[in-house]
Amino acid sequence: MLFKLADIFMDLMSFKNIRFFSYFKNVNPKIRILLFTNSLVLLASYMLGPIYALFVVDIGGDILDAGLTVSIYALAAAITTIISGVYADKIKENELIIVLGYLMLGLGFFLFIFVNNILMLFAVQAFIGMGEAIYSPANNAIYSKHLSKGNAGKDWSLWEVMSYLTYIVGATVGAYLVKNFGFDMLFLLLSGLCVFSASYIYFLPRKAL
Repeated sequence: MLFKLADIFMDLMSFKNIRFFSYFKNVNPKIRILLFTNSLVLLASYMLGPIYALFVVDIGGDILDAGLTVSIYALAAAITTIISGVYADKIKENELIIVLGYLMLGLGFFLFIFVNNILMLFAVQAFIGMGEAIYSPANNAIYSKHLSKGNAGKDWSLWEVMSYLTYIVGATVGAYLVKNFGFDMLFLLLSGLCVFSASYIYFLPRKAL
């Protein structure tokens, strides 16, 4: 069942009627899994990104505060990435590092519901930055390990296509949800997407990645 979900995702990504994209359907199954799970996490981030400043204003902040909180996120991610990269090279089951990072993102998005001032937002953004930095090096290491021989450029272009497509969907869906249901509903969805991706990878057979 878990492998089937990744296969369905890749079928949707394959653009079967476009010859240039015909190689998508033949991609390594392990690459499929990484693309599928990471697309959900990126989708969560892209749902919030374009309208994030509106949330900052809603809790009493301004444009400067929005910029500062994103800087806090980036600083936390930069520092944590160095540590995460070292452990990604030492730990055999890198997929468990990915699971941890996804769960931290899920918790971080959930905590947004309780944020009512800028200081709390600083803390949550730092936590999310750490979560992303924890999973990213391990995710990239596994993806690189399973690149198709002679088709590395194509496999990485598939990653980029996935990223852009999730941005298109995320930006539109996120704005629609906030307009009609408010930020709390959005944060629950973002959290759920990350937790689902973490669970998906965790319950896969260890040799799946």
